[in-house]
Amino acid sequence: MALQWMILTYVVAAEAAVALLLTLPAPKLLKNRLVSLISLILQPALFVVPFAGFQLLDIYWKMEHRLMCTSDICTAAERDRYEKSMYKAQKNVILCSAACLLYWCIYRICKYCKDIERLEEVEKRFKEE
Repeated sequence: MALQWMILTYVVAAEAAVALLLTLPAPKLLKNRLVSLISLILQPALFVVPFAGFQLLDIYWKMEHRLMCTSDICTAAERDRYEKSMYKAQKNVILCSAACLLYWCIYRICKYCKDIERLEEVEKRFKEE
């Protein structure tokens, strides 16, 4: 199970790096090439959305079927273990949400850059006429 979270962590880190790379100022030619390259990668990278959704469902199912340790019968070690698992689940929910949100942000940034490029071409054609 830890391998899935490690993979998702690396995917989120890569998405954050790509989003940062797309938002940094760059020469127009470099920016257009970078946007076109990332646009090609976006479709195969869509796997992250159902993967993160499945992980969220798994977290939800485990939360619904987890033994509660809130009474006085629990020992301190059991209570610590319960709280640790709760914190870990919350961290994983944030990780899944970040994966989906970053993917969407990268998609929108690429779409906006392509729209701007297309509008600049239209403007250039109108100025030539």
